Amino acid sequence: MTHGSDSAQKRDYSETLFLPKTDFPMRAGLPQREPELIARWDRLGMYARLREAAKGREKFVLHDGPPYANGNIHIGTGLNKILKDVVTRSMQMLGYDSNYVPGWDCHGLPIEWKIEEQYRARGKNKDDVPIIEFRKECRQFAEHWINVQREEFRRLGVEGDWQNPYTTMNFAAEAQIARELMKFAMNGSLYRGSKPVMWSVVEKTALAEAEVEYQDHTSDMIWVKFPIAAGPEAGKAFVVIWTTTPWTIPGNRAISFHPRVEYGLYRITEAPAGNWAAVGECYILADRLAAEVFAAAKVERYERVRDLDYGELPEIVCAHPLKGLAGGYGFDVPLLPGEHVTDETGTGFVHTAPGHGVEDFEVWTAHKALLESRGIDPAIPYTVDADGYFTRDAPGLEGRRVITDKGDKGDANQAVIDALAAAGMMVARGRLKHQYPHSWRSKKPVIFRNTPQWFISMEDDRGEDGLRAKALRAIAATRFVPESGKNRLSGMIEQRPDWVISRQRAWGVPITVFVHRDTGEVIPGAGFAQSEALIERIGAAFEAEGADAWFAEGARERFLSGLVEDPAEWEQVGDILDVWFDSGSTHAFVLEVRPDLKWPADVYLEGSDQHRGWFHSSLLESCGTRGRAPYDAVITHGFVMDEEGRKMSKSLGNVVTPQDVIKQSGADILRLWVVSSDYAEDLRIGPEILKTNVESYRKLRNTIRWLLGSLAHYDGVDVAEAEMPELERYILHRLAELDRLVRRAYRDYDYKRITHALLNFAAVDLSAFYFDIRKDALYCDPASSVRRRACLTVLDRVFRRLIVWFAPMLPFTMEEAWLSRFPSETGSVHFETAPDTPDGWYDEALADKWRRIRRVRRVITGALEVERAAKRIGASLEAAPDVYVDDDALFTAVADVDLAEISITSQATLRRGAGPVEAYRLDEVPGVAVVPRRAEGRKCARSWRILPEVGTDPDWPDLSLRDAAAMREFEAARAAAE
Repeated sequence: MTHGSDSAQKRDYSETLFLPKTDFPMRAGLPQREPELIARWDRLGMYARLREAAKGREKFVLHDGPPYANGNIHIGTGLNKILKDVVTRSMQMLGYDSNYVPGWDCHGLPIEWKIEEQYRARGKNKDDVPIIEFRKECRQFAEHWINVQREEFRRLGVEGDWQNPYTTMNFAAEAQIARELMKFAMNGSLYRGSKPVMWSVVEKTALAEAEVEYQDHTSDMIWVKFPIAAGPEAGKAFVVIWTTTPWTIPGNRAISFHPRVEYGLYRITEAPAGNWAAVGECYILADRLAAEVFAAAKVERYERVRDLDYGELPEIVCAHPLKGLAGGYGFDVPLLPGEHVTDETGTGFVHTAPGHGVEDFEVWTAHKALLESRGIDPAIPYTVDADGYFTRDAPGLEGRRVITDKGDKGDANQAVIDALAAAGMMVARGRLKHQYPHSWRSKKPVIFRNTPQWFISMEDDRGEDGLRAKALRAIAATRFVPESGKNRLSGMIEQRPDWVISRQRAWGVPITVFVHRDTGEVIPGAGFAQSEALIERIGAAFEAEGADAWFAEGARERFLSGLVEDPAEWEQVGDILDVWFDSGSTHAFVLEVRPDLKWPADVYLEGSDQHRGWFHSSLLESCGTRGRAPYDAVITHGFVMDEEGRKMSKSLGNVVTPQDVIKQSGADILRLWVVSSDYAEDLRIGPEILKTNVESYRKLRNTIRWLLGSLAHYDGVDVAEAEMPELERYILHRLAELDRLVRRAYRDYDYKRITHALLNFAAVDLSAFYFDIRKDALYCDPASSVRRRACLTVLDRVFRRLIVWFAPMLPFTMEEAWLSRFPSETGSVHFETAPDTPDGWYDEALADKWRRIRRVRRVITGALEVERAAKRIGASLEAAPDVYVDDDALFTAVADVDLAEISITSQATLRRGAGPVEAYRLDEVPGVAVVPRRAEGRKCARSWRILPEVGTDPDWPDLSLRDAAAMREFEAARAAAE
């Protein structure tokens, strides 16, 4: 029978083509689809199934830095949790038992504040509420937000042991935190001391460095003259200081100078009448700063009298500038050397108030013996109380306030300035806008204030390596991503003072020690024989009742009876532990006790602020009790900014919330933004950036959809690599290259590199190149075609790798794609490990050849675009270009390939030479020229290729010979089926 009749020519050949068939939708509908997948994972018991699948494998543990349980998650929290999920999922995919146990930080001031706010709204006073009742309300508040955040994290696609998380307020956790604290008491590094600490008047508590942020603040600045009472120039001159905290002047006890700064004696020769800095007065100043000081003092003319030798300065003793005020300040003010002094700003001298600054304290205490030898009392005054008021140690100023309850500037500065002016000791004043420490919770300024606190020493008085040395060794042995984190954390440890671990609050783990009222002995301690028994009692009580046991009536007698002669002789400490000690101890009650985890962790991952936070406190706690860091690697991510690089704020209207992104676009879009960004730097997000990610996702989904549709015709019968066409072997080579890249980059936590490589592979290598070329063969070749079956074999390999490689980053989409191809009630892509890639796939010589072929192809497709734009052709199959190649390497590469096939034209002719002048060329591909021509012949009714051979097959006169052969197979197969 001849099929060339009119009826045959009108036949719909589409039913004979192997066109893509898939239910995988082009429109993702992620906001609706993702919750369905989460529900499916819940039905599957995904977490338990993952643990079962990984049983016996080497463990990989990312230990979760606990978020704070006091509000909805924000975009930074979302970034953090997504990164952690990518780490754990990718390591599971690489063949580890990669378990993720989420945790929460539950104690501390923010929660306490919230409960106090609720009290104030109801007219209730916190001080009237029993502490255990108050703590119960704090616990309930934390529990509420844990449940809220748990669901928000799960909605991000984060997989973990959500039914068994850790919390710092768990009874067993509180017990272990107390045990960890008592280990420091036992090794002698815990002590109660009096030092200047950062103090929040608003929050009524000491703050650690990690709880402070620096913000712009405008301070009063003053230049003050201290009369020289003894030594060189006594009674003739003044030492001038500069300070931005006038309120600390009542606490002044010394003046610091630097041995290598050059100082001079200066006399004022001309100044306005009534000027604070009067004609004839002599000042000692750093030479580099003299002009600046006199300018501030409105001095019109001055002269330098002489040098001040280094040996003269220690001999100078000044009088306090407030001497005589209310009968106070009649003590000597010595000059002491200090390395912190510079001649870059100020006067070259530093006003030293040991109760109001760490460096001041260190200089003062370092010279204690010298001070005593000169009859100077080394005691440090308490000039400011917890509420910011001057005390009796500030005579004449008592009751003036440094900072108010609301964090505003009080009247203390002005009172001090007025007193100095009345005493004739002011030189100049002004205002300075600078960076000043603020509480990161209240956002209000803090003050340095001398208070009795509990400290963990950074040094060891016994001559052994102290905590600082141990921590620095641990940092050197730790891997940092990015590497700059190592220097940042090292610098902080090198410079940090002793760790202030006490807080004057109610909600948290108490400092579980007792102090003898007379001797000051601290128990438990190395010298107390019953220490182990005491630790066991406290630990057991906390295990059963939580840390509330410490605050219960009769707690002192309960813990001390039978261990000391008279419990009444011992003071039970009422301070609360710094919450950073809580979270720094998580390794002890999570990693060390859970059999599904291990100690130390492989990695800790947090924001860059945690170099002074969780990374820092965990390092110190672990080094102090175990001698090494609780982690082998530290990964740091940046902060999230808006599209213009500005900090997000409600007032600017530039806040992006993860909840809004998920509602509009889906969690996988948010995850794609995370993994395609350079998370080591600050990240930007906003509508336009999200649009870019949506577009990248759309292209990827297109690629996956076409893969799925084409693989509907894959029967599982593979073509061996040796029998495959070169193009297929080239794609296998690309898979081998990507396999190496993906595995290495996942181990390097370099997700941007993976994402960009895979998206580029999907869009450029696959969709715009391989798929484009092979559509004709896949759709139109006979079922038996080796070329077609080889392509399907390669598509299977591509699909398995692309989906599994992407699964840790885009878990919802890859699960949907996997189930679309492999429907199952119990299966999941997340049970898969990265497929092994045979070494034989890697063929650099073949890849080099195809890189050259693709360069030639770029010129051909460029020429066809010009023809299409000019409407000289429609589809590329209407073309039959002449391709001129004058480059030996390029000509050799394309000599044995079907140029028409790779160009998606009906015909193409390769010619040696430079080509005519009018030929199309690309500057970046020299040696190639293309002359477009229209294809000759008839159009195949099935494949639409234009060939002279169409019409030569008597049975199928409207088809090419290839398509006629395909139709014979199709008809034979249909007949056999009937």
